[in-house]
Amino acid sequence: MRRDLCDGVGIARLLNATLVLPKFEVAAYWNESSDFEDVFDVDFFIQQMKGFVNVVKELPIEIASKDPVRVDCSKRKGQFDYVESVLPSLLKHGYISITPAMSQRRDRYPLYAKAALCQACYSALRLTSTLEKKAFELLQAIPKPFLSLHLRFEPDMVAYSQCEYSGLSLSSAKAIEAARVDRKPWTGEAARIWRNRGKCPLTPNETAFILEALAIPTNTTIYLAAGDGLMELEGLTSVYTNVVTKSSLLSGEDFTTMHGNTKAALDYYVSINSDSYMATYFGNMDKMVAAMRAFKGLYKTIFLNRKAFALLTSQGLKGKELTEALWKVHRDDFIMGRGSALPDCFCEFNL
Repeated sequence: MRRDLCDGVGIARLLNATLVLPKFEVAAYWNESSDFEDVFDVDFFIQQMKGFVNVVKELPIEIASKDPVRVDCSKRKGQFDYVESVLPSLLKHGYISITPAMSQRRDRYPLYAKAALCQACYSALRLTSTLEKKAFELLQAIPKPFLSLHLRFEPDMVAYSQCEYSGLSLSSAKAIEAARVDRKPWTGEAARIWRNRGKCPLTPNETAFILEALAIPTNTTIYLAAGDGLMELEGLTSVYTNVVTKSSLLSGEDFTTMHGNTKAALDYYVSINSDSYMATYFGNMDKMVAAMRAFKGLYKTIFLNRKAFALLTSQGLKGKELTEALWKVHRDDFIMGRGSALPDCFCEFNL
């Protein structure tokens, strides 16, 4: 949602349009209701965006009764694509709703649009004072130094990947099967190719193995930045025994009354302020955390290489051979800049 909001700012600037604060569509993720102001400081955001993009909390009265015309931006690529394809709808209807732009080419934006997008992502978006206070208390409660680990092995994640896993507990297998719906897993040669492309999430057990290969001491304090429903966690905690979570550090009342996206906001805050950050997937949160950490000068960020793990294990490597190969792959990734995501802009434009 944070990524989509930043994209929305960039698109609004391209079109010279006013941005209406979005409504969170969180039901698909957590089946609950919360809004922008539950997570972010609205007044601060609007103030910080002045001179970049005009932002309003509500629609003007004259168009508030209208339903927005939905415009598909999922395949829009750059400035002229928006001006030629989206602007006419805005001019005709005065109010449009855009879909998330998954394949954005922000490098094709003019500098003024890049500046607006960067201002939103790196300066204007901050948590509400209440949520930031809770996030700071959580950060203070974690023994230092610590590694923030974003681990993705939830039933819906595995179901979406269309990957099969052997040796899972019966409860995990049932949870994955229930989440699959019509996304049937790959089989045979197709499954092997899919896994070797790095499409399959790492299990907690595989994650622990790679951490050991990277010489991460088993007594390291690890903050588990993950959603509810994480499966097979004992595969990690049986090796790394100092694992802490939000639920173990926050009071029961605090934790049970929080929405899913406010919990995710805590993970984001802790992760960008952790001594080190490691992710088993390269999703939206990981990209945003890595970019913000680089922006803040915190470069101890690395992404575990799922593709290399799949290829090396498919070649029959085990034990010390596999450990040494994994260490070399991740060292090379980090040296080449693939292990640490850098932001493509730093908001240093003078308009």
